[in-house]
Amino acid sequence: MREIIYGRNPVFETLRAKRRDVFRLQIAEGVQDRGRLTEILGLAASRNIPVERVPRTRLDKLGDSHQGVALEVSGYPYVGLADILENAGQRHEPLLVLILDTLQNPQNLGTLIRTAESVGVHGVLIPTHRAAEITPAVVSASAGASEHMLVVQANLAQSIDELKEADAWVVGLDESPESKSLSDVRLDGALVVVVGSEGEGLRPLVKSKCDFLLRLPMQGQVESLNAAVAGSVVLYLSYLARHKS
Repeated sequence: MREIIYGRNPVFETLRAKRRDVFRLQIAEGVQDRGRLTEILGLAASRNIPVERVPRTRLDKLGDSHQGVALEVSGYPYVGLADILENAGQRHEPLLVLILDTLQNPQNLGTLIRTAESVGVHGVLIPTHRAAEITPAVVSASAGASEHMLVVQANLAQSIDELKEADAWVVGLDESPESKSLSDVRLDGALVVVVGSEGEGLRPLVKSKCDFLLRLPMQGQVESLNAAVAGSVVLYLSYLARHKS
């Protein structure tokens, strides 16, 4: 299956990652070849990728954020859980994994993948059903970070069991009364962070698989944080805990 990646950063990172087959690059007529676009054209030339100059109206069909550039590529290259474990081993780091339990919003998925990539997460797991997949919209929302991230589609409950066998602690974000506060939780060491869906939170089976649940302290009037914000906060806290000077 072929897809169209759009936007300068997503296209640039897709070319830089070299994880997909690339069929052609489209540039809107009248766009000046400078800045990031110059880098994109250089990468395309180095791989002998055909470049087409097309009317901007053709790219407008992709949405408002194409920025005059689009890339026709193969489908997203999902991997297996073993690849994530191998990634952590090759980097000689304690395992850090993000699990997204039936997240529906592409913007939230892209935001969390972007955060995960920036803090050194070794891989992301998403369900095989009832959840957003890595679409061009997600690539755009992640600013291309998804092209550098290992993403697995799998049965989450079974995957959590495998991650526990790799000596990882599993923490689920949840606002229930039994959840622990930040002061009672260690976020260093081998860790799996589980974020639930925007409306329903963690599914019961996935929730039961967590070693403990975590709630973030709240002082304002709103009841909880957006899933992408809450997940990003915990990922950065885990990053800080793992890199104490």
